[in-house]
Amino acid sequence: MADQHAQSHEENRPTEIPAIRWDEPPEGPVLVLLDQTRLPAEEVELVCTDAPALVEAIRTLAVRGAPLLGIAGAYGVALAAARGFEVDDAADALASARPTAVNLSHGVRRAQAAHRAALVAGGDQKQAAEAALAAARALHKEDAEASARMAEHGLALLDELLPGGNHRILTHCNTGALVSGGEGTAFAVALAAHRAGRLRRLWVDETRPLLQGARLTAYEAARSGMAYTLLTDNAAGSLFSAGEVDAVLIGADRIAADGSVANKVGSYPLAVLARYHHVPFIVVAPVTTVDPDTLDGASIEVEQRAGHEVTELTAPQVPVAGAEAGGGIPVAPLGTQAYNPAFDVTPPELVTAIVTEEGAVSPVTTEALAELCARSRRVVGGQVDHP
Repeated sequence: MADQHAQSHEENRPTEIPAIRWDEPPEGPVLVLLDQTRLPAEEVELVCTDAPALVEAIRTLAVRGAPLLGIAGAYGVALAAARGFEVDDAADALASARPTAVNLSHGVRRAQAAHRAALVAGGDQKQAAEAALAAARALHKEDAEASARMAEHGLALLDELLPGGNHRILTHCNTGALVSGGEGTAFAVALAAHRAGRLRRLWVDETRPLLQGARLTAYEAARSGMAYTLLTDNAAGSLFSAGEVDAVLIGADRIAADGSVANKVGSYPLAVLARYHHVPFIVVAPVTTVDPDTLDGASIEVEQRAGHEVTELTAPQVPVAGAEAGGGIPVAPLGTQAYNPAFDVTPPELVTAIVTEEGAVSPVTTEALAELCARSRRVVGGQVDHP
């Protein structure tokens, strides 16, 4: 079950509503999300009281972004445990809610393993639920810390590749605090450049068909006081040809063992443009996004979304002429088939560097990524965790 309520905040200030939080009102624990389908018009919180509500929030993109999906998945397992639902069923439903984002299943299985370990150790259901919640909170904290380190490593790489500052960065989709326990991935690097006085311009792809760049990245950039300009996705080529882009920074939903990067559809064309125009193409993502079990780009399952996202203009925030809130205005003839992959895959040879909390990998090779993952192995709950 889920319900929504709005909160008002002063304009032109960073949002005080976290993208995700655990709450324990008298009626029982809940997971509270900032509903990203309502931004930028409204800051509305969505309250989930069970795993099915969270699964729906994930599928409708009320909560999105690879690192945040991992955190949400872990909290979802904790929610099921705390509310007395079947934990394994909830975990399976959550893990499969969006197939491309590997962080989601990583977070789910981590909390599920903590819950199971507590039971095996002789704990009761309450203790097992507390163990799952502790695992979710630990993941949340680790992601915030990883975000800060990615920003540091990413800015250092930018300054190395582009001495002198005044960076003009092009980004795609949304990779800020709305996708993270901290300040984000690729956006966090741009924000670090802004704070250091070395960001000249953030070019923001609108990111069709759901406009995560226009609605969310522009929202975060404005809140942070960054110099930014919004462009249609198909205008990026003209920016490159005019010499107006110094670097491309994107996030990732899954990175295969060979360095192939799945990210929001439209990323691969930017990589091709960047290579032709000799512009660095940099992927910023936590190590948990690297999936050693996915051998190459062809092995990445790409989510296919509903055609109406392409054939209609959606109105998620407020009613407009001809449509109700959450509905859409047709822009194609009735019955038009639509091709609507959520992601595309960029091969490693087009990626200048992958920046993680453990540092940057460049050139991007299977061996370099394997070494990075080996360095990042850590002990979690008494077991070795392999991101």
